[in-house]
Amino acid sequence: MSKINDIANSFDSFIKDDVAVVDFWANWCGPCRMLSPIIDEVADKLTNVKFGKVDVDQAAALAKRYNVMSIPNVCIFKNGELVDRIIGLCDEDELTETIKKHL
Repeated sequence: MSKINDIANSFDSFIKDDVAVVDFWANWCGPCRMLSPIIDEVADKLTNVKFGKVDVDQAAALAKRYNVMSIPNVCIFKNGELVDRIIGLCDEDELTETIKKHL
């Protein structure tokens, strides 16, 4: 189980400042569960970045708002704006490099 908290109820304030990474996922999604420990590892290394999760089954309106059609779908926000995303399973290096582009 990931140590990254679900932020659906505080989404707008969570993404408002700085760089925030949001993992749109679902419990039934195998690749989502495989990505979870990778996100935890990256979160441990990039301590100046906020990390959160949104369960698309519990927060369908948020998923729709950001056109999340496939999961896992990792969205990177900077000062409240969606600036990048990774769709599907990725490795630690790809996730880290994609986030670092926006620091």
